[in-house]
Amino acid sequence: MIGSIILTFALVFSIISMIMYYLNFRGYNNTLSYARIFYHLTSIFVIVASTFLWYYILTHQYQYKYVFSYSNNSLSTGLLFSSFWGGQEGSFMLWILFTVIIGVILQSYSSKRGDLEPRVMTVFTLATSFLLLMVSPWLKNPFEYIWTTPIFVDLKSINSNYLNLPFLQSFLFPDPQTGTTYVQVSSTLLASLVQNGIDPNTFIVNGRGLNPQLLNFWMQIHPPILFVGFSMATVPFAFAVSALMKNEYRDWVSQSFPWLLAGTGILGLGIMLGGYWAYEMLGWGGYWAWDPVENSSLIPWLIGVATIHTMLVQKRSQMQSEGNGRYVKTNLILSILVYILVLYSTFLTRSGVLGDASVHSFVDPGMLVYLFLIIFIGSFTLLGIGLIIYRWKELQSEIPQDESLLSRELSLFTAAVVLCASAIIVFVGTSAPIVGRSVDISFYNEMHVPLAIIVGLLNGLSLLLKWKTTSTQELLSKSVIYLAVSAVLTVLMILIGGVNDIMMILLSFSAIFTIIVNGEIAIKIIKNNFDKLGAYVAHIGLAIFILGVIGSSAYSKEKTLNLVKGKPVEAFGYQMVFTGYQPIENATKYAFNISMSKNGKTYNASPVMYIAEYNNSLMREPSIVVLPTKDIYIAPLSYEEKDGHSHAGSINIEKGKSVEFENIKLTFDKFEMDSDVMKAMQEGRDFQLGAVMLAESNGKTYQFKLFRKQKGSEVEFTSFESKELNLRVELLNLSAQGVELSISRLDQPKEIVKKESQEVLVVNASIKPFVSLVWIGVLVLVIGFFISFSRRLKESHNSD
Repeated sequence: MIGSIILTFALVFSIISMIMYYLNFRGYNNTLSYARIFYHLTSIFVIVASTFLWYYILTHQYQYKYVFSYSNNSLSTGLLFSSFWGGQEGSFMLWILFTVIIGVILQSYSSKRGDLEPRVMTVFTLATSFLLLMVSPWLKNPFEYIWTTPIFVDLKSINSNYLNLPFLQSFLFPDPQTGTTYVQVSSTLLASLVQNGIDPNTFIVNGRGLNPQLLNFWMQIHPPILFVGFSMATVPFAFAVSALMKNEYRDWVSQSFPWLLAGTGILGLGIMLGGYWAYEMLGWGGYWAWDPVENSSLIPWLIGVATIHTMLVQKRSQMQSEGNGRYVKTNLILSILVYILVLYSTFLTRSGVLGDASVHSFVDPGMLVYLFLIIFIGSFTLLGIGLIIYRWKELQSEIPQDESLLSRELSLFTAAVVLCASAIIVFVGTSAPIVGRSVDISFYNEMHVPLAIIVGLLNGLSLLLKWKTTSTQELLSKSVIYLAVSAVLTVLMILIGGVNDIMMILLSFSAIFTIIVNGEIAIKIIKNNFDKLGAYVAHIGLAIFILGVIGSSAYSKEKTLNLVKGKPVEAFGYQMVFTGYQPIENATKYAFNISMSKNGKTYNASPVMYIAEYNNSLMREPSIVVLPTKDIYIAPLSYEEKDGHSHAGSINIEKGKSVEFENIKLTFDKFEMDSDVMKAMQEGRDFQLGAVMLAESNGKTYQFKLFRKQKGSEVEFTSFESKELNLRVELLNLSAQGVELSISRLDQPKEIVKKESQEVLVVNASIKPFVSLVWIGVLVLVIGFFISFSRRLKESHNSD
């Protein structure tokens, strides 16, 4: 109750602060001090509410529904701490917490820059108020008591001292299928507890815990960094709207630029930390699957990077005239879009609209929250775009265009256009499920490779071009050496690395060209102009990242292996031997040990499998052997002991991917699930999750569905048989990573292997060449962002 009261007061204070700031902007000078006081009160109350929520989680206060739903007694302190953002309510609280802290810094920053504070903080407190409304008692309240809405709790979570109480029997509901007994916790049970002198806070003694896929170190790092990026996206929006409010468009660029750099750098880091978490934890062997929820956070980052490039042009053109500079309208629109797209990302992730398209999305939050998210997006879109339309005539007075085609201004603008094109492609593909359509992963890959080639070439050429104009002869004389060196290194990649696809060759050339040009300039200026290194370092980081993507994605190899204990199996030039398994983490998990040897060197891998108490499902954790030029990625699939029987082979298919079987093309088209499946999975109830498959043969396409049916701790998998196709397909597993199938001809008996006194571990082994370049590239890219941030922050102080 106290947490809800504190958040309600924070909301009231935020609204008052917004009104006071707006009145000050309108000329009421005596309201500024009140605006500051109430904003600081807002911040204090949000921090206090967050502290209470952390306290409730760390001290196991299971009378709160959120604490019960996302923590339990067995979690380590670090994971308990990260339970704060394990669900929707907590992640919104984290967003608000970072937003108010950033607001305190922004208030201090803007107060030193003339009349900027009332305009910027009016907009910023409006955003804060909307976020606080989201966690109010009427929407996603993290302090809601567990008995407010009836919920079924496993009997083992109840204090054993109360199990024999007579009145409790009327609240018990056994599940005959699983043998599990549940207690219906509701306001009626609360009244009975109080009537019998029982403290309700001691009734529930354990929670449900976190989803097993979140039990990872990066869960403690990735979401906070991502939400810092989301929170910082509010600032460029606030600066753009504040410029429109005053109808003055010169100073806002220098004031907003450092915030844009820092926010975009942090958001990019958060996105790729999520990629590393997926790579290390989920077991499908990749770090980016073009999942709609993943994509939704990428779109504002792309727009943010595009804005950085057009802002550079506006700042440069201001140095040569007294006007506002070039691309004023472009910068205002893009700065506004960054935050609107962050809100759109939130809508896609948390509204439930992607329930059928992404197994990563949150459950349906209810119609009220759904409508509020639409109002949230609509309000800020109307505010930002509406003000641009209102000021359109005044915005027409830009300085005349006087640069030539061969100029740095135009190359930077072209780079921004390409980045926006990328964002549009991702936006269209990500939004397609809303209208009942979906796009294949190949759509993103095929569309982005040409764009990446263009970006790489522009990254190098833009630095060889002068501002305003460059002669063709001068450009050729400057670039010929860089192009020649890049061509030689690309040929070496073709000969040594085996790169043979024409698009990958061009992409490699553009990335190498970027590194050569930026690296040469960086070496020249590193001693005397270190603060100007940022752009060159960031460009080099992006190029390194692209080379890592080429190696780890385009030239990855994988095999499904049946490892019989003690018998070596050859794969990728390595002798792999399954040596047995051992219990780990208090016998809650099992590590399956694999010894790999090549050229006298031995490496060990230990993938993990276990049955998660959270949902009674088999969970798999990959093992990664990191080598200087590649990763060996071992993802466990299944384990059979001694006299069991199993299908001789299985195959894994990711969503959108296909395999061939005797002239039949099998494609995993999409997931099939009801709207409440995600909620049922989180609550441990029975559910059915399906895969829609396509079989193509002789010009005809056949659609069929396979289902994974969870009934308590029992899991049932369905199969498909077709006499016309002479095909039998059996579902062995279905997860976020795809489907595992057994495929055979119908006119032949199922191929069964009898294992006598054998232990067989089935794994998916893959080689990821130069995947380390992906992580190195991201790190270098982020370092470049922050070097630039430091420089532009100093410039914003000097321009005041």
